[in-house]
Amino acid sequence: MSGPPDDDWGELSAFAREEPPGPKVYSVGELTREIKDALEELGRVSVEGEVSRVVRAASGHLYFDLKDIDAKISCTVWRSQVADAVRFDLSEGAQVVAHGRLDVYGPRGTYSLNVQRLEPAGLGALLLKLEKLKAELKALGWFDRKRPLPPMPLRIGVVTSRDGAALQDFLRTRSLRWPLYPVVLAHTSVQGASAALEIAAAIRRLDAHGVDVVVLCRGGGSLEDLWAFNERAVAEAIRACNVPVVTGVGHETDFTLADLVADHRAHTPTDAAQTVIPDRRAMLADFERARNHLLQAIDGALDRREQRLARASASPALKSPAWILDRRSDALAHLARSLRLAAGSRTDRAASRLARAGTRLARQSPALRIERRNARVAALAPRLARAVAAPLESAERRIDLARASLEAISPLRVLRRGYSITRREGEKAPLSDAATLRRGEAIRTILASGSVLSRVEETGAAGP
Repeated sequence: MSGPPDDDWGELSAFAREEPPGPKVYSVGELTREIKDALEELGRVSVEGEVSRVVRAASGHLYFDLKDIDAKISCTVWRSQVADAVRFDLSEGAQVVAHGRLDVYGPRGTYSLNVQRLEPAGLGALLLKLEKLKAELKALGWFDRKRPLPPMPLRIGVVTSRDGAALQDFLRTRSLRWPLYPVVLAHTSVQGASAALEIAAAIRRLDAHGVDVVVLCRGGGSLEDLWAFNERAVAEAIRACNVPVVTGVGHETDFTLADLVADHRAHTPTDAAQTVIPDRRAMLADFERARNHLLQAIDGALDRREQRLARASASPALKSPAWILDRRSDALAHLARSLRLAAGSRTDRAASRLARAGTRLARQSPALRIERRNARVAALAPRLARAVAAPLESAERRIDLARASLEAISPLRVLRRGYSITRREGEKAPLSDAATLRRGEAIRTILASGSVLSRVEETGAAGP
């Protein structure tokens, strides 16, 4: 079969070159990197599922699968994170929540979860219960009491399990600090359903036994392992204890409700032992230093006493008692001279003040002052007489003028010429109209000398 003409093939080739490009073709490595970047963008995730196929590698890494009814994912806990990430016994069939980040392993083309923290499922409910109880006890003020610890307790009470590592750590620390220091153990379970009530009963037994301080301790574990120390019964026993309570529960990062109510929290059982058990070697060293300081102080005091005794033995007063008398005699003679000089000086000053006072008194003599006052009175008497006479004379002249004026207008002067004034009896106003009088009415007539009382018989018009 022959092909198409050359011209037609060229047209088909040009048309093929103009078609749109197809999807991008990745290499296996490129696609794996794209998938890895996409998974890393999810960040930290939390996955709940059932544990299966647990493998602890010789390198220390921990591998297991997390599955549910629909899928399965591989999980890895690196050796450096196993101690912090897994704080409980991980077994197949356990329901857990894994927190971590997704990773892709390119050589096998698989992805897995790098677990940073692992906790049993249902832990959130426990934490919620713990926070609620913590808030309740804080409102009651149970976290505020912090009693001082005795520096040298006679007996130390320890609440823990006799089979646990916490007691061995405590006793080992006791052997290092003060061997055979008095310790009373109250054995109790530190984990399990009845552990909280047993711990509370052990605290009460030690309190009644008469110890000076109670130490509550146990080794580390998961939240469930340490849950007994978050129960209210333990908190109430610590609160009711009559002596200070020290807790050393778990590791430094573990924190329980008992730590908050206790008077002092130690990070570990070893730290609790170091807190309550005195260090015998350190105390002996302190005693030795104090002894040396005391000896040095005594030697210094004796040296100072010897020096004072040497100075006293060289003193002239002790060598010759007469020297003291001579010194005292000279001092008395000097004081006597000073006294005489002071007395004479004070006498002279007093005489001078007295003379000046006499001069001032003489100038202020009452006789001299009276004489000056008399002279002044004698000089002022004529002026006073003139000053008094002039107003009197002026007043006399004014009186004479007033008298003359009064005489000129006085009604008596008119009466002396034969005129009279008539009034109704009992009234002061003079009568000017006879028509106003009635017959029989009493009238009084005033003359220049005396008056006349009369009664009206008749009235009429005035005559010529």
